[in-house]
Amino acid sequence: MSNPNNRAFENARAQGAAIDHGLRQYMLKIYNHMFVGLAITGLVAFFASQNMQLMQFLHGGFSWVLMIGMLAMAFMLPMKINKMRASTAQTLFLVYAFMMGLFTSYIFLVYTSTSIGRVFLITSATFGAMSLYGYTTKKDLSGMGSFLYMALIGIVIASLVNMFMQSSGMSFMISIFAVLIFTGLTAYDTQKLKEIYFAQDTLETTEKKAILGAFTLYLDFINLFLHLLRLLGDRR
Repeated sequence: MSNPNNRAFENARAQGAAIDHGLRQYMLKIYNHMFVGLAITGLVAFFASQNMQLMQFLHGGFSWVLMIGMLAMAFMLPMKINKMRASTAQTLFLVYAFMMGLFTSYIFLVYTSTSIGRVFLITSATFGAMSLYGYTTKKDLSGMGSFLYMALIGIVIASLVNMFMQSSGMSFMISIFAVLIFTGLTAYDTQKLKEIYFAQDTLETTEKKAILGAFTLYLDFINLFLHLLRLLGDRR
């Protein structure tokens, strides 16, 4: 006759293994969605930069339209995702990635291709290391996350002020602090996304969480890349 304690142990171990497998699949979905978003942004930015008439249009008055549209979507997606289908959320994310590609297309005219590639590799390595740390650490990063989000608000305000001041020194300092903030947020957001995984969620709910997670990490990566490019990129 089998020992009830052994059966309980085997059942717990099997349940734990199923949760671990589900968590890995969930995180893989997040990174896959994020990769698609980054690929769209990069391709759109590159091909848009090859058309000078389009560039003049994009980075004239229309750049404000893009900025306002992206800000609206960045607030709307997290707030409304529970009321929309996962397919709708995914479409909005991809539209945002497309708009970001148009908005950031200027980098191919301002910076050399070699430095863009170099900074992209640096960003990828930094993001990967911090995301892995956030996934594996046992330390609670919630306190750090609260501080970083407050610091992010300060950076946004400073960036808005500097749009009128046009201070190169202030822009340099903003980028330094922004790199530190988004490096930390990558670890914090990864841990938070891991913690909100629930094995009993429906497929639709899990997909929504994965899309929102991908959007969050996508923003961390893009902002980290752009600020590192300002610091390390070689101008044409």
